[in-house]
Amino acid sequence: MKNILYLFLLISQVFFAQSSFEKGNDFYQNGKYQQAIAEYENIIKEDQQQSAELYYNLGNCYYKLNKVAPSIYNYEKALVLKPGDPQTLNNLKFAKKLTIDEIKEVPKVGFAKLIQNFTGIFDYNTWAKISVAISFVFLLSFIGYYFSQRTITKRIYFIGMFVLLLVLLLSVAAGMSEKDHFDNDRPAIVFAEISEMRSEPQKAGSAIILLHEGAKVYVTETLGQWKKIELTDGTEGWIDGSTIKEVK
Repeated sequence: MKNILYLFLLISQVFFAQSSFEKGNDFYQNGKYQQAIAEYENIIKEDQQQSAELYYNLGNCYYKLNKVAPSIYNYEKALVLKPGDPQTLNNLKFAKKLTIDEIKEVPKVGFAKLIQNFTGIFDYNTWAKISVAISFVFLLSFIGYYFSQRTITKRIYFIGMFVLLLVLLLSVAAGMSEKDHFDNDRPAIVFAEISEMRSEPQKAGSAIILLHEGAKVYVTETLGQWKKIELTDGTEGWIDGSTIKEVK
């Protein structure tokens, strides 16, 4: 009986979320962006069927209303669920043009850059799928090697297994690296119109830089209401946690 009740509640939640999502889409198509936002935010509030498309549509609504921080925040949320989505990346680029701060991005150089460029080709879920596929091919090669009668065929299978093993280890390592990067990466968006980045986690700390609405930062440490952040140009400092909103 409990299982049937749980299933009924689950189905009703999915139906409710789909209904609200469709209502939000109708409002958006008719230019009623505030009403669309209310429907989308309600789905998030109820924690039901959140998706990259939901955050993408929500970002579009805020962008149409010229609300910089919420639009960038929701596009970033969409990219967490669907990394590398071209439409989201394109709209995010336009949203960032509405920001005031021009913070340069200092790219990594040398061996670290090569590793990041390679592991960043796919997200960790994709690397996991690649590893499973390679493992399956490796198993087929082993079966072929075991049952093969000819020496030359055995050699081919053996070499193939050796290459596949190396590729498998490489894909697993890449997936683990991306997972570690995903878990430790804490991007956040400045929501306050103006927020001061300080040298210490207190208001008495000297101001390093003024950040404006929509700026993207990375949280590295939390101390009470203060958060230590790093900018894309490598600048580090402390900011009032109430002025930013973490993406993940």
